[in-house]
Amino acid sequence: MPFVTIQIAQGHSVEKKRELAKAVTDTIVSSLGTKPEWVTIHIDEFNRENWAVGGELHIDKHSGRHREKVVN
Repeated sequence: MPFVTIQIAQGHSVEKKRELAKAVTDTIVSSLGTKPEWVTIHIDEFNRENWAVGGELHIDKHSGRHREKVVN
């Protein structure tokens, strides 16, 4: 029974998360030969203010690119 945790930044629509869950499930089923109903996926969303690369918060590095896409 595969259990997958996917960590992504907040701001993706429910539809995009549905597409992601379907694609990951299909890949696991194809790769492991398991049944889709045995695949569990946990999507863990985090705030961009809690993510840093190279000592700089992601929200500061890409504030214009992502700020408007955030879905509450």
